[in-house]
Amino acid sequence: MKLVHYEVPGLPKVLKVIESHIPNPNENEVLIKVAAAGVNRPDLMQREGIYPAPKGHSKTLGLEVSGIIEKVGINVKSFKEGDKVCALLDGGGYAEFCVAKERQTVKFPTNLSFIEAAGIPECFMTCWSNIVNRGKLKKNQSVLIHGGTSGIGTTAIQILKIFDTKIFTTVGSDEKKEFCEKLGANFVINYNKEDFFEKIKNETNKKGVDIVLDMVGGEYTQKNIDLLSNDGTLINIAFQKGSKLNLNLMKVMLKRLTITGSTLRIRDSNFKERIIKDLQKFVFPYLLNGKIKPIIDSVYKIDDVVKAHEKLYKNNHIGKIILEMNNKIS
Repeated sequence: MKLVHYEVPGLPKVLKVIESHIPNPNENEVLIKVAAAGVNRPDLMQREGIYPAPKGHSKTLGLEVSGIIEKVGINVKSFKEGDKVCALLDGGGYAEFCVAKERQTVKFPTNLSFIEAAGIPECFMTCWSNIVNRGKLKKNQSVLIHGGTSGIGTTAIQILKIFDTKIFTTVGSDEKKEFCEKLGANFVINYNKEDFFEKIKNETNKKGVDIVLDMVGGEYTQKNIDLLSNDGTLINIAFQKGSKLNLNLMKVMLKRLTITGSTLRIRDSNFKERIIKDLQKFVFPYLLNGKIKPIIDSVYKIDDVVKAHEKLYKNNHIGKIILEMNNKIS
């Protein structure tokens, strides 16, 4: 089978497509013939050498895939050969075949393509576990999502609509602003033209927002804290502009704020299975009726993996970037 490999960390050009053996699933795993794999920022960070795979995880890139089950482990009860699934992986997705834990695998809604299904696990699970579970989202709250046209951003906006949320988001261009407005965001700020802090303060009559989901960090962190309303919550899921900074935390006390964060990759299978069950119950019906869908920016063949990584660096994408394998799957 084909597999994306690199010898030493570095720029996208270190990635090479090589031939490798097809892995065997253990008793609690399934072997997936991969149709497509999502490309995510943790993949870029791992390739750069700053986010190594946790102990016991595959060193091959790729945290989410869609495809058809080729083989099941002897203890697997939920799936059979031929099932169409998507899965959150412990690495190994940039390949024509991969193994996935049964608990981290799910049959995706039948109206979705394999390309769309490959964009479900990482973003939908991250958004649900952080905004809904960790953020304790309630109906009719106000939420700020930074990076509205990222995979996380486009997913978060759609999930928030289920809760009748007033949705604020930041983007880097007028094209992205228009897209987020059409997707359902109530108030979109082009940060290259306007100060999101001042705009949101004015729009909320200085009250602020209930929840902030941030992947930027750096100088955004103080603004996020200052934008939160009483008993508000700041949720950090990445720090693209840095995690070390000087902060004035007085408002954390005065407004009784919660600052939290998480990373999905290191959580155990029990935790991930609980999120999948939540998605099946609360989100998959909206995927099935078309009211929610994974937003796909572009699709690259596995042989063009370097171009896929370079595309993500440019930050001009809207939605997910997907790698398509050469397997013939219908």
